[in-house]
Amino acid sequence: QVQLVESGGGLVQAGGSLRLSCAASGRPFSTYVMGWFRQAPGKQRELVATITSGGSTAYADSVKGRFTISRDNAKNMVCLQMNSLKPEDTAVYYCAAGRKMYSDYGYWGQGTQVTVSS
Repeated sequence: QVQLVESGGGLVQAGGSLRLSCAASGRPFSTYVMGWFRQAPGKQRELVATITSGGSTAYADSVKGRFTISRDNAKNMVCLQMNSLKPEDTAVYYCAAGRKMYSDYGYWGQGTQVTVSS
């Protein structure tokens, strides 16, 4: 069992930055693939960024070059640095833990709202 708690969301103007953090507790954090997802009103949840236990990363095309995912296995933390934010980045952002980069995420946080004003 893994418990995930996100923090760092908020309201920011377009072009600004936010850093989301996800604190994990429970089973060994370092063995999990970690991902950040987002869901905007009326849209399906989408994978934004993912990082393996060894540090390999992958990003949605819409955020490449603007977002950076990182993890600190010693602190049981995963972060998402979001730069050059756009209004279309507005969504609830979720941290998740799983066994594969693109599927099988079995553990989810409660979500944190990110709102980007134009």
